[in-house]
Amino acid sequence: MRLRVNLFRRFQAFNDQLPLDCFDPIRVQELFSYLLLHRQRPHRREALIEILWGENSPKQAKKYLRQLIWQLRTGLQEQSCGDEIEILAADEEWISLNDRSDLLLDVEEFERAYALTRDVDGAALSSPQAEALQQAVKLYAGDLLEGWYQDWCLFERERLQNIYLLMLDKLMAYCETQSLFETGIQYGVRALRCDRAREITYRRLMRLCYLAGDRTGALRYYSRCEEALRTELEVEPTAQTHALWREICADRFSPAPRIEIEDRLQPQPDNLAALLDSCRTLNQVLAEAREYNQQHIRLLTSHLSDQDANAGG
Repeated sequence: MRLRVNLFRRFQAFNDQLPLDCFDPIRVQELFSYLLLHRQRPHRREALIEILWGENSPKQAKKYLRQLIWQLRTGLQEQSCGDEIEILAADEEWISLNDRSDLLLDVEEFERAYALTRDVDGAALSSPQAEALQQAVKLYAGDLLEGWYQDWCLFERERLQNIYLLMLDKLMAYCETQSLFETGIQYGVRALRCDRAREITYRRLMRLCYLAGDRTGALRYYSRCEEALRTELEVEPTAQTHALWREICADRFSPAPRIEIEDRLQPQPDNLAALLDSCRTLNQVLAEAREYNQQHIRLLTSHLSDQDANAGG
């Protein structure tokens, strides 16, 4: 059996790409979804009852759980095609999903891609890391289990949406360093669909539009940012966003240099001599970045001196 379950947007189950209807009762979907989202550990029956059906009497809730476990197990066994490993494990006290079962979950694939890049800045993503994130954001067909409003679901929905936005941030930064400006803009538009007052996204869109040659579009995103922040949060853009707007207005915005550190360190060293060469290469790259920064310091210092002289005159 190759059971696949999707939880983004709505609950869907497939067996070898064929849709299944054995999980149709909403209570069965709710139990299975909760177990899937917390698949790393077993659950006490009493805890599940409190989380899922705390509003019911204990006797009624226990009856619900027994019935739903039977329905879920029956549905899974009908689709097992003779597999020896059961997906659902349950005894008198504990319920869990077998992590050795042949089950695919969109949320698990999504979280795995994020874990691979969690501590990597978007501008420093390798091509394989960027590809993993690109595939992950495709899985996000919509918010988790849209239309469900249970407390546990609302918490998981917000958590996964935040991860999605962080992924889009990384991809926008990656696209900027790789000069993939139009693709980066598309990621920004997707982010604003989730959160129209996300200021960091507006800044990235301003940068990408300007670098793509669309100065008007960059300034338009600043206006949209102002409106969204005032409407949603009753605040003004930060000094950082306003400074970027001034640079673009004056046509003075300059992106950071694209430094291909990863490419210049390939292949990976397999002995001390190669390691020494790689360290020297890295030192050269850092020296270039330092010189670039010093040029900007000298330019800004000169500009400020001219301003002071004009003011004094």
